[in-house]
Amino acid sequence: MALFVLVLGLALFLGSHSVRIFAEPWRTAQIARRGEKPWKLALTAISIVSFAMIVWGYAEARITPVALWTPPFWMRHLAAALTLPAFILLVAAYVPGNKIKSAVGHPMVAGTKLWALSHLLSNGNLSDVLLFGGFLVWAVVDFASARGRDRAAGRSYPAGPSSRTVITVIVGIVAWLVFARFLHMPLIGVAPFGIQ
Repeated sequence: MALFVLVLGLALFLGSHSVRIFAEPWRTAQIARRGEKPWKLALTAISIVSFAMIVWGYAEARITPVALWTPPFWMRHLAAALTLPAFILLVAAYVPGNKIKSAVGHPMVAGTKLWALSHLLSNGNLSDVLLFGGFLVWAVVDFASARGRDRAAGRSYPAGPSSRTVITVIVGIVAWLVFARFLHMPLIGVAPFGIQ
């Protein structure tokens, strides 16, 4: 039951976030017919419900895990290290005019790729493969699609002063440290680097 809820939640969440990849004309028509606000409200409602399903399904599936492989312990350290640039990329999505966004274009999706890959490397249960593998495949496809749309539209992301990039990196590092040290264990039940 837990795996079914997890898979259904992933299908709804990633599917609703893939409309632009696979059905851009239909999406454009729906927004034109219904309006942008109702479209965003519907997408938000689907996202909230499906995200709750993912969280519940994954948490329940971890109680009775189905092991596919056992990653070596050092993979946890690699995963923790890979999430550092993922946090910086996440922050880069929100700090206007930073050079990271200018270079990457879609730093949140790029950060999602790193986050998913790092956790896929360090977790070998079926629920982990479904969750992190699903997000990794989606992020790879979404990133390629978004960059393709940028090229087709001649869109670029101009960089502002270097101070914005410095702020992005510092905030990303601090957020990563705070999450790893104080939040990952109580929220996820795993201590990065073995720190309790």
